[in-house]
Amino acid sequence: MTTYMSKKGEVPRQWHLVDAKGQVLGRLASRIAMVLRGKTKPVFTPHLDTGDFVVVVNADQVILTGRKLDQKNYYRHSGYPGGLKVVKARRLLQKKPEEVLRHAVRGMLPKNSLGRQQLKKLKIYAGNGHPHEAQQPKPLIWED
Repeated sequence: MTTYMSKKGEVPRQWHLVDAKGQVLGRLASRIAMVLRGKTKPVFTPHLDTGDFVVVVNADQVILTGRKLDQKNYYRHSGYPGGLKVVKARRLLQKKPEEVLRHAVRGMLPKNSLGRQQLKKLKIYAGNGHPHEAQQPKPLIWED
C-alpha cells in the first residue's frame, strides 16, 4: 500500500462561513487555520494547499479572555531606526478588528510561501454582511 498524495488542482474547494460573535480569539483562529490548511479533509497533503475558503463575519465582536485587551501588544516596524510601533489589543480591535483575527490565524499557518497562499483564502469582515453570497458559503459547524 502507498500513501495517497493529492495533486495540484484536483482538490475541490468549498466556502465556509464563520460567525465570530462571542467566540474566543485563539480557539476560533486555530479552527480557521485547520480549515485553511486542509487538515479537516482526508486528502490532506502537507506540501500542497488543500484547504478551503473561509469567510468570517462579526470579527469586531470576538472575545479576548483575561486582561489581554489591555496587556496584549501588537508590534510592527517601519524599517527605520526607532521605528517600532506598538498598539494595544483594545485599540486595534476598535480601529481594525479584522487585523486582530488575521494576525492570530497567520501565526498558526506555515511561515513560508505556502502559508501566505493559504492566508489569501481567508476573508474577514467586521460587520454582519459580506460580498461572497455568489459562492454560497456553508456555515462551519464545530463538533465541541
